[in-house]
Parts: sequence; C-alpha cells; structure tokens
Amino acid sequence: MEANDAAAIFILGNSYHKGLLGLPQDLTKAMELYTLAVNLGYSKAHCILGDIYEGVDLKKAKFHKEAAAMAGYEMARYNLGGMELRSRNMERAVKHWTIAASSGCFKSMHNLQVALKNGHVSTESIHSTLTAYNNSCAEMRSEARDSYIRLKINN
Repeated sequence: MEANDAAAIFILGNSYHKGLLGLPQDLTKAMELYTLAVNLGYSKAHCILGDIYEGVDLKKAKFHKEAAAMAGYEMARYNLGGMELRSRNMERAVKHWTIAASSGCFKSMHNLQVALKNGHVSTESIHSTLTAYNNSCAEMRSEARDSYIRLKINN
C-alpha cells in the first residue's frame, strides 16, 4: 500500500469490501481504496466499482465497467453485455460478448451460444467469434495452467 502498488491497494479494498483478513466490512473505505487503485491504472477496480454502483447509479456503473472494458478487462465487457441484456438491448449485448469471447472469455462465448439458439446471432458470426476464442485460448495455454485445471477438476 505504501509503495502505491495498485494490486495491493485493490486487495486491501476487497478486504474492507468483504470484511476479510480481520478487517471490518466498510464499503466507504473499500470504495476509497478501489478509486485509488483505479487512479493507479488497475482496471479490475473499475469493474468492481461498476458492480457496487449497479444497484444505485446505473450511469456510474456503466462508466466504470466501460473504463475497465476499454482497459482490456474482459469480464467487464461480459458484465456490460449483461447490463445491455437487462436493458433489452440485445444487439449491444451481443457486441460486448463478441469482443469478450474473442479475448477468451468463456462466459461470453456461452452467452453467444445461447443467443444463437434464440436467433439473435448468425451462424457465420458465431463461427468467426469461436475461431477467435479458440485462438485466444491457445495463446494463453501453458503447462502450469493445464496442471492447475487438472488439479481443480480432480478436487
């Protein structure tokens, strides 16, 4: 925290947010720390702030999730798709999920498959997105990651 390490500040914010590590649950303190992490460039903190604001201020929620998505945090893009779906804007939801799936987001790829079944996505579109998804997953593949996955599956 003293070194202005954005990830450490985010973790401390998360600890206050959820009342972990013996710290009291304090949403105000958590939001302060998340905002500091955002100012230091930690995009995941934008996404969490978006989650916090979603039930309170949709404009702020969308701002933070869009900022996280623009910084490359694919779960924020997935979440934006969900926000658009709840707003009944399927076209924008599909666009967000397509971008996230192309970056390797499994949940977005799953939502696109559901959208295909419901007639909201063309077969051609899903094919090109699936190709990008598979390429992205192949790039992320490593022996350490495969070992972790095997360990999680077996437990």
